[in-house]
Amino acid sequence: MADKILISAETRTEFGKGSARRARRADLIPAVIYGHGDDPRHVLLPGHQTSLAVRNPNALITLDIEGDEQLVVPKDIQRDPIKPFIVHLDLLAVRKGEKIVVDVPVEVTGEPAEGFEYMLDQPTVPVEADALNLPDSVSVDIEGRDENALPEHIILPEGTELALTDLESPVVSIYEPQEQPLESEEDEAAEGEATEGEAAEDEESEGDGSE
Repeated sequence: MADKILISAETRTEFGKGSARRARRADLIPAVIYGHGDDPRHVLLPGHQTSLAVRNPNALITLDIEGDEQLVVPKDIQRDPIKPFIVHLDLLAVRKGEKIVVDVPVEVTGEPAEGFEYMLDQPTVPVEADALNLPDSVSVDIEGRDENALPEHIILPEGTELALTDLESPVVSIYEPQEQPLESEEDEAAEGEATEGEAAEDEESEGDGSE
């Protein structure tokens, strides 16, 4: 389950690129809170503390906005393409008892049948769960399997439902590795003879041209 974190925030009153740059210089991250049909709420969050919190992309965060508490989860994290800082956050307001859909990582446990290998096709899957009890991950057990693991093989925590629409594509592909055929000695000898024959023909052609 995601950790619950308390972060103090302040209402954002200035907008535009200039104000955003000033905020980042002050180690503040501009963010907007939306949800439940309410008007978007613009805030500034402490940069270092917030960056640590959203290492878990589904972190449940309690914002103290000048004395008013609001539960949120990250919805979109915009990062600078070059420098290691967050440019902007979209936050989804949530309430106790409310279910939301989030993407969570898939963890593979076990090893496939002898002689088989596997590849994780879907590193994350969408699930629906209580906003206050979001899972950190789901798992797929491939121990002894010699066939693909499908969404139906995902092990879900209690109270969590899979929100995938495509239930036929494999989550984990399990396959037998194919060996690349090596050239036989006969093939190599034939190839060598052909090369020697071409070289001899080239020499004859050059000799004919010199007369």
